[in-house]
Amino acid sequence: MRKALIAAVSIAVSVGFVSGAPAAFAVGSNITFTTYTTANGLGTNYLTGVYVAGGTIYVSTANYPGGFSISTNGGTTFSNKTTTNGLGNDTTNGAYASGSTVYAATSGGLSISTNGGTSFTNKTASAGLGNNNVRGVYASGSNVYAATTGGLSISTNGGTNFTNYTTSNGLGSNTVNGVYASGGTIYAATGGGLSISSNGGTNFTNYTTSNGLGSNTVNGVYVSGGTIYAATGVGLSISSNGGTSFTNYTTSNGLGNDEVRGVYVVGTTIYAATRGGVSISSNGGTSFTNYTTADGLGGNAISAIFVDNGSIYAATDIGGLSVYLAPASTSTPIPMWQQAIGRASATAICPEGYTPSWDWWPNNHTGGFVCNKFVPVYGN
Repeated sequence: MRKALIAAVSIAVSVGFVSGAPAAFAVGSNITFTTYTTANGLGTNYLTGVYVAGGTIYVSTANYPGGFSISTNGGTTFSNKTTTNGLGNDTTNGAYASGSTVYAATSGGLSISTNGGTSFTNKTASAGLGNNNVRGVYASGSNVYAATTGGLSISTNGGTNFTNYTTSNGLGSNTVNGVYASGGTIYAATGGGLSISSNGGTNFTNYTTSNGLGSNTVNGVYVSGGTIYAATGVGLSISSNGGTSFTNYTTSNGLGNDEVRGVYVVGTTIYAATRGGVSISSNGGTSFTNYTTADGLGGNAISAIFVDNGSIYAATDIGGLSVYLAPASTSTPIPMWQQAIGRASATAICPEGYTPSWDWWPNNHTGGFVCNKFVPVYGN
């Protein structure tokens, strides 16, 4: 809960109480993964995606036999959902969940469940999808974004129907591998670059190797604090100016492989899913520590990665789901205040000690760019 301290035309300050500082990850920690496979109920050991929400793990798997696997006990056992549960296809390519609503990106449409995955309703091209082959999915409120091989399909009514956007709207390619949305901005990872829209998809600006991307094949995208992270076929590319320019990081920086399939960011820690392991950086990508089968991974080729409360979930493409559970805290968190000030734009520089972000409170609660920092309640 925030309370306003100062309000002005262009700058606002808010303070909120936070129970403890943001968790930090120490690269080089003794990380050991536990791997879960078909023996635990996964549809197959060939995984394509993973998402965790409310303690439940959602895993998308490839065919043979495939399905969408769900665990409510940390991976010890999975319940596998298939076309008999309403999935569009048993080859599933991505997962997303919010509350009891679960989204499965399948090769036969976007399958949506409103009962935690017990049953699904499948959406196809007849509902406006650009193609029935859905590569990824993201949702925010009633907005659902489906990355298809025929464009980026967007629904503003929970998935009832979609409007499809293509290269005619500025996408780098109609093959969309992944999608992320933040603060009204849409980021599409395409086969021809990273495409960004700030008007709901009507128009995209496409960024390519000429902007510093490692490759025009972008497999996934994540945005945190105004910084864009693009998982490309030749490195992890990072931009702090809205995509105008990227710095690319490769095996020379410690990545397990230059082919990066996915990326996740928590605070200042970057987690990269590569074909050569899980690579983690705590210094903005300058250097990575790589984790492999020697650390318990089911395979070194990682399809997707997700982090929840310090625990790492790595979807491997041959060896199942590998999980590192963060140790429980044994200390009492230090009470912290979150201080926030408004920023005029995404490229505005934050004062020393603040980090860039986005929030809903500026501009009469219509949202805007902010700068955040955390300070102890009992001192500064």
